[in-house]
Amino acid sequence: MDHDGSAERTGYEGGLPRRAVLAGAATLLAGCSASQSEGETVGSDGNDDAGRTEAGTGATAFASDPPARVRQRGGQYVSVYEAVIPSVAFIRVSTARGDAQGSGWVYDGDYVVTNAHVVSGGDDITVEFREGDWSRAEVVGSDTRTDLAVLSVERVPSYAEPLSLVDEEPPVGTKVMALGAPFSLSGSASAGIVSGLDRSIRTRTGFLVADGIQTDAAVNPGNSGGPLVDLDGRVVGVINSGGGDNVAFAVSAAVVDDVVPSLVEDGRHRAAYIGIRAQSVTPAVASVYGFEEASGVLVADVVSGSPADGVLRGATGTRSSLGDTVPTGADVIRAVEDTPIETEDDLSSYLAAEAQPNETATFEVWRDGELVELELTFGTAPDR
Repeated sequence: MDHDGSAERTGYEGGLPRRAVLAGAATLLAGCSASQSEGETVGSDGNDDAGRTEAGTGATAFASDPPARVRQRGGQYVSVYEAVIPSVAFIRVSTARGDAQGSGWVYDGDYVVTNAHVVSGGDDITVEFREGDWSRAEVVGSDTRTDLAVLSVERVPSYAEPLSLVDEEPPVGTKVMALGAPFSLSGSASAGIVSGLDRSIRTRTGFLVADGIQTDAAVNPGNSGGPLVDLDGRVVGVINSGGGDNVAFAVSAAVVDDVVPSLVEDGRHRAAYIGIRAQSVTPAVASVYGFEEASGVLVADVVSGSPADGVLRGATGTRSSLGDTVPTGADVIRAVEDTPIETEDDLSSYLAAEAQPNETATFEVWRDGELVELELTFGTAPDR
């Protein structure tokens, strides 16, 4: 939560939804907090217009061409800004620990999407739009595993139209803009590119969100929850955190498309869950286990009572190799349902894209010097 410069919380646990959500493997990874990034800062007073509601989808979609205003204005960044900024919200949250602030954007009707950490513990939530329209809001659904939340706003002004999501993952190099209210400076924008794909984002509650978007657009406290948009005005991702100079992350549109509708409908998202603490195989691990290549995911520990308990085996000891301490006696996951698993991100993405609670999958595991196949039934990630 962006609390007037105060330190953000971290945690340690994991779970998973579908396509590009967290490591449903419940990989129990440490959280991270936002920090400043630098980039090209741009800004302009906003106008109105955004996207059209597509019937039955719960989200909006522009036609095959960008919105007219985006095309008609001379400067592309100015055009995108003026088309999108009316739909970007400045969020103020009162909590028992003090006031917090963040950003959000109109998703559909009276619903605004933001980060879960922005509104966590909020007793009183207000939302301000571009032309100074204020309204009260309440949380209708929140998912700490993907750090997404949906607000129901009492009055969304007519000029604040829903934004659409991109249809497919943007390639690295795609120009983007980060819109929001860094340091409570509402109506701000910064520009950059998509600088990385398929990043694992560690949330402030310790969960791992797969399929993250990396950007070099400037992101600061207060940007959290705002949209990262391409130059067609479509949402590429929901700004989540900054990881250092010119490095920031956004929860991808694929995750938003998967999680947000269930938050609107049910108030929660049910994620598949395994219950392990895992790590990618490193050269040190490969040397201890006799692998020719550093490939696979080592099961460092298994959560007691989890779906993996009694199926997968965690480490039983340690050994030094290449200057590292390597867990020994552990299973190493090499594939799930014939899909190769070379890194922890691969496991996260697979589980996010394919796994569903109560489904059973075949895991190909290296155990005691040979490959074995194990059947594991996914559970439902526990609430936190």
